[in-house]
Amino acid sequence: MLKPNKLANNNFLSSLDLSTDEALHVLELAKNFKNKKINIDLKNKVLGLIFDKSSTRTRVSFQVAMSRLGGTTIDLNPTTSQIGRGELIKDTARVLSSYCDVIAVRTFDHLDLEEYAKWSSKPVINALTDLEHPCQALADFLTIHEEFNHFKEVVLTFIGDGNNVANSLILCGALLGVEVRIACPKGYEPNSLIIKKAYEIYKNKDLLKITNDPITAVKGANVLYTDVWSSMGEENQKEEKDKDFLGFTIDNNLVGNANKDAIILHCLPAYRAKEITDEVIESKRSRIFEQAENRLHAQQALLSCLLS
Repeated sequence: MLKPNKLANNNFLSSLDLSTDEALHVLELAKNFKNKKINIDLKNKVLGLIFDKSSTRTRVSFQVAMSRLGGTTIDLNPTTSQIGRGELIKDTARVLSSYCDVIAVRTFDHLDLEEYAKWSSKPVINALTDLEHPCQALADFLTIHEEFNHFKEVVLTFIGDGNNVANSLILCGALLGVEVRIACPKGYEPNSLIIKKAYEIYKNKDLLKITNDPITAVKGANVLYTDVWSSMGEENQKEEKDKDFLGFTIDNNLVGNANKDAIILHCLPAYRAKEITDEVIESKRSRIFEQAENRLHAQQALLSCLLS
């Protein structure tokens, strides 16, 4: 029976906290959890959730994942704890890590996440920051592998804002050797440091492409992926971004330019008729809800490796 391997890094703040072998191991472990071929008992282990941003899938999938592993979860809501009153992260992290065995943090500034990790004596997981969403990327590549049974010659095209999801897809894609294309309007390209890191990992530099032309980006693609145009905290930019992203909607016309076997992904929540049409979400090509379920299995695998 496949068993969780202890990860070299104590924390999971970025996709790059995993090696290629570790990423593949987590994905294989996730498949085993999904198919009920493995049973790990983390009895008496406690996961603390610190969420400065609202959440549906991330919160629930972490809670259910920990429950299925035999552990428990405590919700450390900033509005009902001293965190919301301005207690220093270094004080909060030291105290909470004496109570919890692992802490998942969902916040805005990636530097705040790193501050938690600096002062915590227990593993810290990135449950989303403005820079990265690495847990989402694990579920995404699990979904892709389930569909194609491999990553060889798979082309993943992300259409939309070069945001935290795009950043993590780029980094995880680099680890797994997957061709990643990002199509976004000018001025909305992914973080330049993320791109630089990815190019350092890719053995073939041609496997990462950044373009402003969505039609060119989807030609030959096996996976079409999008996300909301305005992320949490960008509500004041919504009208401007809606104008800037005209032509970047995943609709039947755009899908028709991709490979015949192309599947559709979206990390949700979706604003139908904006970044993606209702027809495409509900089409036979959509794997969006399988992708959402895979958050649970990927996080079971990740937690078991961090706590093994």
